[in-house]
Amino acid sequence: MSRLIVTIDGPVGSGKSTVARRVAELLGYAYLDSGAMYRAVAWKALRENTPFDCEEKLAALAGATRIDLVSTDGSYRVLVDGTDVTQQIRTAAVAQAASKVAVVAGVRTVLVSEQRRAAERGGVVMEGRDIGTVVFPDAGLKIFLDAAVEVRAERRRLEYAQKGERLEFSEVLEEVRQRDRRDRERAVSPLVRARDAVLVDNTAMGAEETARLIVLLAREREAAKAEAQQV
Repeated sequence: MSRLIVTIDGPVGSGKSTVARRVAELLGYAYLDSGAMYRAVAWKALRENTPFDCEEKLAALAGATRIDLVSTDGSYRVLVDGTDVTQQIRTAAVAQAASKVAVVAGVRTVLVSEQRRAAERGGVVMEGRDIGTVVFPDAGLKIFLDAAVEVRAERRRLEYAQKGERLEFSEVLEEVRQRDRRDRERAVSPLVRARDAVLVDNTAMGAEETARLIVLLAREREAAKAEAQQV
C-alpha cells in the first residue's frame, strides 16, 4: 500500500484535531497533533515562569523539553518530560500562550524537526497551521480546513464548556478573531492555504462527514501513487 503524509491546516475552531484523529483512524494511519506540541511548550513555559517576550529562553526551553504523543486503545495522550498533561494543555490560558510560543522562530525550528522525524515514513495524518506549507510542502495530500468565524467560535466555546470553563460567546468570538489575526499576520510561518491544498469548508458539515470526505480524497491519492510506482 502506498502510504501518504496527509496534512490538515486551518484556523482555530475549524475542527482540525477531531477530524484529523478520525481520518487517521479510518485510514489506519498515525495521528500527530502539532498544535499539542506548541501547547506543551507553552504549558511548561507557564509552569516555569519563562517570559514570553524572551525568544532565546523559549527556544532553549523547547530544545530541553521532551514531548511524547502517545496513542493507545483509542485514547490520545500528551506527555511533557514524562508527565501526562493531556488535559492541562487544553485550557484557554495555555491556548493563548501557545499562540505566542508559535511565533518564536527558535521554537518552531525545534518542533518542525521533530515533526519531520516522526512522519518520515509516511502513513501519517498531521494537523496544524503550517504543516502543508512549511513542515511537509511535498505531502501527498494537503487539506485546508475552514469554517465561518461564528461557527468556529461556537465550537471553541463548547470545547471550553466541556472542560468546565464557562465563557460568553462574545468573549470567545473576539478571542478567535484575535487568534486569526496573529496566525495570519505572524512573520514566521503564517497561516496560509498551500497552493495545492484542497479547500474543505465544513461550516455546515459535521466532523464525521468531513473526515470521510478527506479519506475519500486520500484513497484516490494512494491509488494514483501506487499506479505511478508501478510504471
